[in-house]
Amino acid sequence: MTATARLPRRLRAEAAVAVSGSGVALALGYLLLTGIGGLAETWLAVAAPAGFGVAVYLRRNLPDNHPADGTVAGLRRTLGVANAVTLARGLAYAGAAGFLFVPRTTAVAALPAVLYGGGVLLDAVDGVVARRVGQTTRLGERLDMAYDTLGFVVAPAVAVAWGRLPAVYLALAAARYLYRAGLTVERRRGRRIRPLPPGRFRRPLAGWQMLFLTVALSPVVPATTLHAVAPVALAPSLLVFARDYLAVTGRLPRHGTDPSGRPADD
Repeated sequence: MTATARLPRRLRAEAAVAVSGSGVALALGYLLLTGIGGLAETWLAVAAPAGFGVAVYLRRNLPDNHPADGTVAGLRRTLGVANAVTLARGLAYAGAAGFLFVPRTTAVAALPAVLYGGGVLLDAVDGVVARRVGQTTRLGERLDMAYDTLGFVVAPAVAVAWGRLPAVYLALAAARYLYRAGLTVERRRGRRIRPLPPGRFRRPLAGWQMLFLTVALSPVVPATTLHAVAPVALAPSLLVFARDYLAVTGRLPRHGTDPSGRPADD
């Protein structure tokens, strides 16, 4: 019997409803776009796999639906409102991903910004809801990180494909994967990976990137202006990734202490 099969019936049922709801949301998106000359099929070809991935990630991580302090015995029997909000955010990003190969026309020009920006607003809500109702869980943390990563892949990719940002902005989408790949190489070479040190700039920079990408996807600011500003907007985030990599690999001495021994890239 799998770990998921041993979960409470209510939790499994709610997850099944969430997965079904994801399919319904994609179907509604398809129907809304059917009236715009052949765009619905192109949109669905990307949005459907992305939305399926969002739902499957939720399903596979259900055993982590316990308090964030790691008390497995405290497994929650319900997904909770906060996780539902986080799932909706992931689906909004999946919907934005669907426009990757859709030609940018007046009829759809604002839709990626609406979907991605809506996901960003939900990102500001889900953590607050979880804390208010006492539903902070390891599952919620996993979903939050995974869907953040999805958003930072989707938004730059669509913005570049639509000519709203220069190709260099794809570095933001690649940064986390390169970071993790670098740590894997370092481990195989025998280097000890230290915990990620506290950082004052990670969350503000993430918020800045979300805001900038929402503006970049919208038809309000001219593309020429965005291309000029993009390198300045991108540089701080890449510098923080580089600093964190040097810190956890012990190349920054003042961040070299390792009081807990926990992996730094989780």
